[in-house]
Amino acid sequence: FKRPQSNITRVDVLCSGKVDEEAFLTMQLNLTIHANNYTVLNFKRRKMCYKSKALRDEKIDGVTTPTTSTQVFYISVSVCCIVIFLVAIILAILHLHSMKRVEMEDSVSDSGSSQGLSQPSTQTTQYLRADTPNNAAPVTSYPSLRIEKNDLRSVTLMEAKAKVKDIAISRERVTLRDVLHEGTFGRIFHGVLLDEKDPSKEKQVFVKTVKDHASEVQVTMMLTESCKLRGLHHRNLLPISHVCIEDGEKPMVLLPFMAWGNLKLFLRQCKLAEANNPQAISQQDLVYMAIQIACGMSYLARREVIHKDLAARNCVIDDNMQVKITDNALARDLFPMDYHCLGDNENRPVRWMALESLLNNDFSSASDVWAFGVTLWELMTLGQTPYVDIDPFEMSAYLKDGYRIAQPINCPDELFAVMACCWALDPEERPKFQQLVQCLTEFHAALGAYV
Repeated sequence: FKRPQSNITRVDVLCSGKVDEEAFLTMQLNLTIHANNYTVLNFKRRKMCYKSKALRDEKIDGVTTPTTSTQVFYISVSVCCIVIFLVAIILAILHLHSMKRVEMEDSVSDSGSSQGLSQPSTQTTQYLRADTPNNAAPVTSYPSLRIEKNDLRSVTLMEAKAKVKDIAISRERVTLRDVLHEGTFGRIFHGVLLDEKDPSKEKQVFVKTVKDHASEVQVTMMLTESCKLRGLHHRNLLPISHVCIEDGEKPMVLLPFMAWGNLKLFLRQCKLAEANNPQAISQQDLVYMAIQIACGMSYLARREVIHKDLAARNCVIDDNMQVKITDNALARDLFPMDYHCLGDNENRPVRWMALESLLNNDFSSASDVWAFGVTLWELMTLGQTPYVDIDPFEMSAYLKDGYRIAQPINCPDELFAVMACCWALDPEERPKFQQLVQCLTEFHAALGAYV
């Protein structure tokens, strides 16, 4: 011990630096003033000696108290707890994001069939996902619709009249009877055409014409679109036969008469008819109608003629269940709910159009096959409107994302498979009309075997 001259006593406890060790020191100090008056002070100290820090001084005095290892321990524990708490929060956030993503994927999976064009367990799901090869990659964005102006707009009325001048007849030979269908500016009449050589002979005809307030553009489009099938001869086509284009009179377009008229209206009448109604039709009858439409379209494909607007509304039927494809003249006016304008002042049959037609105005025989699939769906639903709940501006997104109209009630799986093939995104993967004729014919024969 060192006792300096001052009143402060200091004890230095030094480490040798040779070993790591912990030592407990106890020092007792007796202070005596009188024989009967003394004070005992006990000092206890824990000394940590480290081999790496030789001769580490530690001072014991009444003024300075150094940081102990216990304090270091508590500080370290606190820091560790904070780090663990932050890591737990981050992991919790990542887990919540993961659960939300799984729920969204499960929701999409439940809303559509992930196994392709299969019938859902209930009829509440109207749109199904098509498992086509083009649908393998996820779609993150959809290009905007780009549709060019209709070429019919550039045709003048005089040019349209010149194209049909060779089949023009006198207005006096035509007698109008009942109005069969009427729109905003167009009408279809049941008329009578007198024979040119023998007026006593007459023939029933359809007469398409316009009202007095129809514009020149509307009249021109009626004449031009009426020429779509002109010059073609097939048992399942109904081209125009004559026109009346005399000056001062509204033009009239004449077509051969079909007893039951427009196919879409006929189908809807059958849907509303009673069970004992003579117009009630069977599934075999509907397939037979589809075969006839496919035959007419196969003829057009061989002649490299693209219809661009195949639908039940542009077909007619007679009392012998004979179906014929017609042009689409006046269809926009007579069936306005089937046509939509996508912002360019042109009404188009959006719900019947293939994806390439919607996006790029690309029409071909393959796009007619797509429309045939929708027409077949119309037949099996007796004239219902496809994609009725989908906004026309969203149609391209729905189709590109792989969604299609669902299998109709009571529609055989084999027949719905034919529709599904027609709706492949890749035009090259769609069947040809000749293949459709063969497939439907075989299916029709199989139905007949069970009757």
